[in-house]
Amino acid sequence: MIETDVLVIGAGPAGSSAARFAAKGGVDVIIIEKKSEIGFPKRCAEGVSKKIFEKLDLEMDPHWVTNEISGVRFVAPDGTDIWLSEDQIDLPDAGYVLERKVFDKHMAAVAAREGAEIRIKTQAKGLKREEDGTFTVTCESMGETFDIHAKIIIGADGPESHVAKWAGLNAYIKPQHMVAGVQYEMCNVKMKRNDYLEFYFGSVAPGGYFWLFPKGGDVVNAGLGIITNMAEKSAYEYLVDAVDNCYATQEAQAVELNAGGDPVGGLVKEMYGDNILLVGDAASQVNPLTGGGITNGMLGGRFAGEVAVEAIKSGDCSKNFLKKYEKLYLDEMGAEMQKYTKVTEYLWTLDDDDINKIAHKFKEMEFEKLTTTDIVKVVIKADPKSLLKLGRIFL
Repeated sequence: MIETDVLVIGAGPAGSSAARFAAKGGVDVIIIEKKSEIGFPKRCAEGVSKKIFEKLDLEMDPHWVTNEISGVRFVAPDGTDIWLSEDQIDLPDAGYVLERKVFDKHMAAVAAREGAEIRIKTQAKGLKREEDGTFTVTCESMGETFDIHAKIIIGADGPESHVAKWAGLNAYIKPQHMVAGVQYEMCNVKMKRNDYLEFYFGSVAPGGYFWLFPKGGDVVNAGLGIITNMAEKSAYEYLVDAVDNCYATQEAQAVELNAGGDPVGGLVKEMYGDNILLVGDAASQVNPLTGGGITNGMLGGRFAGEVAVEAIKSGDCSKNFLKKYEKLYLDEMGAEMQKYTKVTEYLWTLDDDDINKIAHKFKEMEFEKLTTTDIVKVVIKADPKSLLKLGRIFL
């Protein structure tokens, strides 16, 4: 039996953030990762907010930042495009494009340097709650089975979280809120600007969008996400069509293919319980509008790690004590996520003609600094019926 104060299951950015801040607080931490290589395979367009560095006490490292983004280009189904610089619009999930295979390892190493113990190729197979409320987790590594006993479990094992199910938390993610994402990393891509992200909306990706995230030079992440019950074919088939029809990727070659699910329905109902916390995709800590989860998940990891330290040092790891974690997260991100959820639900009701009308309205207007409220005002002008769904929230 291996003993620890905190066991983090999953070494993605959210899990490593939780392990880092728990270890920094002076408690014993073990983080396990079922894969043999942290950060591989990637399931991400690799965009991240610049604000993350201040909020997480991180310094930008050129080893894992491949490109700095200066703005975005939005493209409607009829080809109408809108160019906005970072001075005109906030880039909540896309100030930098990362190399996740390097970034994720770096974050795990930061946790290790704070004192966390990392165990790769180690999979949680089940957990048992002891009489005192603590957990014993059965693990398997390289053919060996062993147990880890922990006062607090932090589940960071993705949107399909087994930890949440084993612990009996109400963390169910509805199928209609799970985006099916698929992406090529491509070379020989010819973008109009290599420091701008491109987003294509409409029937090119039902319920989502097609994206181009430049990684520097002629290398780009080209991918899309769809809501499957709104689609007529698979996400991969939509991606092939999008790449074939996009001016930038018609002569490009794929060097990598990635796929995965992305929860966009807002936070799960239970992010915590007695002796357990959920972070990252396991808690659906994802921007519902953009699908970006790195920043949100790492902030969740920080709060979870810090609250876990307080609970252990106080000798109280009950649900009543750990509810502080949810309050910290909601105070920081709750209002924003609620707004983005409403916008996303509204966007799901639009067809290509509706999106074209909104794009045309944008082309008629000039903005010095575009806020979410400004965007909603334009949407309402193009579609007055949207006032019923969006006006009371934003105006």
